[in-house]
Amino acid sequence: MKKVHAFGDDALGDLDAVGLVEALHGGKVSAAEVVEAAISRTEKVAATLNPVAFPAYDRARAEARDPRPGYFSGVPTFVKDNVDVAGMPTMHGTDAWDPRPAKRDGDFARMYLGTGLITLGKAQLSEYGFSASAEHPRLGPVRCPWDTDHTAGASSSGSAAMVAAGAVPLAHANDGGGSIRIPASVNGLVGLKPTRARLAQDKQFRDMPIKIVSDGVLTRSVRDTAAFLREAEKIYRPLHLPPIGDLTRPGRKRLRVGLNTSGVGRGADKETTALTEETARLLEDLGHTVVEVEVPVKPSFAEDFVLYWGSLSLAMLGPGRLVHGRSWRRASHDNLTLGLARHALRNAHRLPGTIARLKRAEGQAEHLYAKYDVSLTPVLATETPRVGHLDPTLDYETIIDRLQDWVAFTPWQNVTGAPAISLPLATTANGLPQGMMFGGAPGQEAALIELAYELEEARPFARIQD
Repeated sequence: MKKVHAFGDDALGDLDAVGLVEALHGGKVSAAEVVEAAISRTEKVAATLNPVAFPAYDRARAEARDPRPGYFSGVPTFVKDNVDVAGMPTMHGTDAWDPRPAKRDGDFARMYLGTGLITLGKAQLSEYGFSASAEHPRLGPVRCPWDTDHTAGASSSGSAAMVAAGAVPLAHANDGGGSIRIPASVNGLVGLKPTRARLAQDKQFRDMPIKIVSDGVLTRSVRDTAAFLREAEKIYRPLHLPPIGDLTRPGRKRLRVGLNTSGVGRGADKETTALTEETARLLEDLGHTVVEVEVPVKPSFAEDFVLYWGSLSLAMLGPGRLVHGRSWRRASHDNLTLGLARHALRNAHRLPGTIARLKRAEGQAEHLYAKYDVSLTPVLATETPRVGHLDPTLDYETIIDRLQDWVAFTPWQNVTGAPAISLPLATTANGLPQGMMFGGAPGQEAALIELAYELEEARPFARIQD
C-alpha cells in the first residue's frame, strides 16, 4: 500500500478538533501555530493527493492573528468548492469558466465559519459532485491517502483526503447522493449526512425540486461530528426538527436494527456482505437486536434517481453562459456531466413521473423506521476502486454502469431526507477502509450519534498513522 499522511510532532499532533480546542483554550498552542502547522501539512500531501481547489493560506494566517469567536475559534478547516466563501472562487470541481471571487459568504459558509473555524481555502470535488470519484481530466484525480493508487471517493473528496491525511481535523462536505458518506467510507472517517434542512444551505440547494443535498462535516472522531452539530445548532436552529443538543457518550437504549446488503438495485459483493454481517454481530454482542430486512424501494428507484441526477446536470449546463459569461466552455465538461444532461433531455417527458415517485420515498422511510430504530448497510457495494475505474473520459454508459455497481446504498437517504452516518468499522483484505452505514428516521441524528459513540468504544477506529 502507498500510504501518505502528514501527522507529526507539531502544533496539531494527533489531536482531533475537540482535542485541539482544548489545547487552544488551555494555552498549549496558539491559533497562529495551529494554522501554520495545517498549511505545512497540506503542502506536504497536496502534490500527491491533489485535494486543494483553491489555497487561501495568507488569508488564514491573517485570520489566525485575531480569530473570530466561537467554540472552534482558531481550528483550521477547508470548505468544499461548491459553496460560496467571500473572496474565493466557487468552481464546482470544473474548469469550464474562468474563476472569479464570490462577493459574499453563502448561507452555509456564514454558519460554518461562524463557529470560529478558519478555512485554509476550498477543497476539490468531482465535477458538480456528480461522480463518486473525483478524476477530472484536467484538474486531475484526488487520491486516497490510505493507498494512493485508489480514488478518495467523492464528491467531497478533497475534504476527506485532507482530514484522513491529518492536514486538518475536520472539513466541510455535502451529500446529494452519498457525497459525505462515500468519501468517509473510502478514507476511514466519520461522515454524517444530516436530516434534510438540518443545517443552513446555499440557495442553489434549497431550490431543488427534491432537496437531496445536506451539508455537514468529515471528521476522525464521533465527538468531533457531535460537537460540530451542537455548535451549528447554536447559530442555525430548524424549529421543525428535534434538537440534537450536546451529545458526549453512548446511549443506553438497546435498538432494533434492520440489516440489508441487497441495496437499491445492485447489492454488495461477497467481501462487503461479510464485513457488514460482522458489524451486525458486533451490534448483537452489544445487546442490540438485528433483523434482515428489505429496503422498501420501488424497482424503478435507481433509474429514477439517475434521471433526476441528469436533470440537475441539465440545469447546470443550460444557463451556463448566462451565469458565467463569455468564458463559459460547455465542451470542457467531462463525459459524465454531458452524458447525464443528454439523458435528461432525451427523457424529459418522464421527469414529472420520476419526481412524483421519488417524493413518495419519504413514506417508504416512515414505514421502515416505524419498525426499526436504525438501519445497517454497507456504505458502498465493493472495495474502493483504483484511480481510472471511474475515469470521466470513458463513455457515459460505462461510467454510469460502474457508478451504480459501487453506489448502491447511499442515494435512498438523499431522496427520503433521512439522516445516515458512515463509520470506519471495517477493513478489506487489501487493507482499505470500508465504511458501515447506519440510517435513522428524519430528525433522529441523536440516536445515530449515540450509537456511533458506542461502536467507536467497542471497536476503535483504525488510524492511518499507526
